Amino acid sequence: MTTFDAPVAPVVEPRARFRDLVGSEWLKLWSLRSTGWSLLLGALAVVAFNLGTAWDHYRYWLQYDEGGRAEFMANGMALWDAFTYNAALVLILASGAMGAVAVVGEYGSGLIRTTFTAVPARGALMAAKVLVVTVVQVLFGAVVAAGSFWSTQAVLSARDIGLPITHPGALRIVVASALLAPVCAVAGMAVGALLRKSAVSIVGAFVLLLLLPAVLSDRRHLTAVLAHATPLHAWQRLADAGPPAEELFPWSAGGAWLVFALWALGGAAVTVLAVRGRDQ
Repeated sequence: MTTFDAPVAPVVEPRARFRDLVGSEWLKLWSLRSTGWSLLLGALAVVAFNLGTAWDHYRYWLQYDEGGRAEFMANGMALWDAFTYNAALVLILASGAMGAVAVVGEYGSGLIRTTFTAVPARGALMAAKVLVVTVVQVLFGAVVAAGSFWSTQAVLSARDIGLPITHPGALRIVVASALLAPVCAVAGMAVGALLRKSAVSIVGAFVLLLLLPAVLSDRRHLTAVLAHATPLHAWQRLADAGPPAEELFPWSAGGAWLVFALWALGGAAVTVLAVRGRDQ
């Protein structure tokens, strides 16, 4: 009998579309129970810090002297309660850690090997992951910032000292506080993509986003510039609702918005590029 070798055409699987990668990452993120609980507990903690400060001002308002009350109202200090410094620290820690875990979680379980085998286009896959985390964090930040503003001003309005969102500087505080979440989450993703260990990445995000800005002094030009280039100090500049404070090296709100944009773009670029050409 004679056999003939018939040519077999190679089977070429269609390249994964970016929207399919986004859908996959969306399902992957929400399949974890920790995602919903982390967002819920983080939101409650942030709002609680802000609401607690507003409650203190409401509770002790009648004990302030006339000069203190007049200064509080003249300087729009009710906006300071809309999103406090301590609440910003909690938000930075929560978002930075969630961003890092979104990347290193697959490395810890070994799922990343299967993922990259199924989708060889690593850059596109990580870009989809960055997009999903960014969208979730934008919504998270918006809910937390808006909820904090509404609840704190509602409490203060019981003393007729609450301010509307149309008050000068109010909307900027809400927007800046909302965008702080995705900026820090993407920065955490970049740390996770570089370090690839859960505990180490969370600590690294803490050092980068919280510890480093805390040790940078504004007394010298170099350290002041470095401090201004961090998300925490950029948020402080944007959330400053009181009268202009005396600074040795002042900077503008436009510069603070630019810091937000550069950290978001830089973190996304590092996250995408860090997975190329490295063993998993």
